[in-house]
Amino acid sequence: MGPLLKGLVELQKVENELRAARAKLVSCRRNVLFKENQLKALKNTYQAKKEEIQLTRLQSDRLELELKTRDETISKLRASLNAARTNKEYSAVLTQLNTTKADNSKVETQILELLKGIEDDEAESKMIQGQINQKEQLLIRIREQAEVNAGKCEVDIEQIRFRWEKIAQKIQPEPLAIFKRVADTYDGEAIAMVVKNPGRTESYTCGGCFMGIPTETVNLLLTKDDIIRCPNCTRILVFDEQIQG
Repeated sequence: MGPLLKGLVELQKVENELRAARAKLVSCRRNVLFKENQLKALKNTYQAKKEEIQLTRLQSDRLELELKTRDETISKLRASLNAARTNKEYSAVLTQLNTTKADNSKVETQILELLKGIEDDEAESKMIQGQINQKEQLLIRIREQAEVNAGKCEVDIEQIRFRWEKIAQKIQPEPLAIFKRVADTYDGEAIAMVVKNPGRTESYTCGGCFMGIPTETVNLLLTKDDIIRCPNCTRILVFDEQIQG
């Protein structure tokens, strides 16, 4: 393996380190975002519950007003009952009175159910508020730790980036540009080792796509220190030193 391919292999190792460090940095920030979204969802639940309580109170107040109106009706019916002059008139008023009382009983039951619902919802809201307070405190600690971790990652990235640039300076612009393009295509994996197939003479496979490599390509790798790319996946091919030995 000549100076060019050795340089590219070395650059590949540092490229892997660089991408791993960047992924770690993203992970630090993603964890904070995940916790922020959790807290946001909990706050939305809390707000929805408070709005539900408010609507239930309005419904209860409406029924209370309706019950008050019915009580006034009952008072009037009782007065009419006492003033009835005939049995027919008395019976008609009494029937209306009993019907109104029965309707009142239903309304009172509805009001009690609504008040019970409000009580349960307020208890749940209190529990959610407690969870929000806990998660807010936890988020503060997570943010602080994430900033510390992110700072360390950024330092690591700068150090690795410096090593990357130092190695890249020894590589000619054209092969370096090819390396970058292929690395971007395959998430950093620009280099693929040529794998010798066991039990088969002069039969090789690309370690990146696992497709067979033509003999002509293998011969070029053996004789030239140049970029030879897999005809299938286009990764830059290199021989393992053990294979060449």
